[in-house]
Amino acid sequence: MFYRCHVFCCVNERPEGHPRGSCARRGSVKLRDYMKARAKALGLADVRINAAGCLDRCELGPTMVIYPEGVWYRVDSREDVDEILQRHVIRGERVERLRLSDVPDPMRPES
Repeated sequence: MFYRCHVFCCVNERPEGHPRGSCARRGSVKLRDYMKARAKALGLADVRINAAGCLDRCELGPTMVIYPEGVWYRVDSREDVDEILQRHVIRGERVERLRLSDVPDPMRPES
């Protein structure tokens, strides 16, 4: 495997006032950029931080998903990013306070 860990950060942007909102309008681009820079500074060469289009959970965002585990997070700050990098990516733990449910909400409006 080329990368041990692959992080997809939603940077989808919907129009202003969209009922589901969008991760980009909640600061996901800056958070993704920060995560890329921190991963590089920490020497995590086997970790890939990517921008993703819509991950279909924007009303909960900013969102990210980490593979190969398939663990979903909501991140609001640089501190959240640092905690995910330290605890999940480096130590293999889960950051429960930031985790999103693995079960999609059947009442969520469609895109």
